[in-house]
Amino acid sequence: MHTVPADTTAAGPTGAVSADAGPAGWPPPPPGGYPAPEPDRLTRFVLRLYERSPRWVVPLAAVGCVGIGMGYALLSNPTHAAPDAAPTCLLKLTTGLDCPGCGGTRALWYVLHADLPAAARHHFLFVFALPFLAYLFVAWAGNQAFGWRLPELRISSKVIGGFLGVWLAFSVLRNLPWAPFTSLYV
Repeated sequence: MHTVPADTTAAGPTGAVSADAGPAGWPPPPPGGYPAPEPDRLTRFVLRLYERSPRWVVPLAAVGCVGIGMGYALLSNPTHAAPDAAPTCLLKLTTGLDCPGCGGTRALWYVLHADLPAAARHHFLFVFALPFLAYLFVAWAGNQAFGWRLPELRISSKVIGGFLGVWLAFSVLRNLPWAPFTSLYV
């Protein structure tokens, strides 16, 4: 059981509030700290299963999930749909707008068929991010399963924030009904 050390107080010897105290006006934690909550049965089961399983099981499960997604894209062939078919995306079905991931399954289908220009036409940001995501996955899975130490890809929070900002702008621009934004419509 994890507890906070007993000598944690809200104010130090100089009267200044320590980092352990809550916002101004909040009482200090009780002596001995707060008890950790007891995990429920499902959490205990999952933790026991994780502790007993070999270290390669989690990466294998992740590879299985990625494989299922790729298999779905290959089998469903999202590039051939009837012109009057209802959209499968809930956002597009209810609002008529393309969601931030709209075109991603079609882009994956084209990537799996080595047609990068067509994939980029359907979702350029997905095609751009795919090599980075693949490397991060291989580095993580190799480390978890085999102890490989591949060079770490360091992506700062500013770069991630910038990418998410570009993705948000792309998601808005592709829904505008004026040229040249209509070329982004999928």
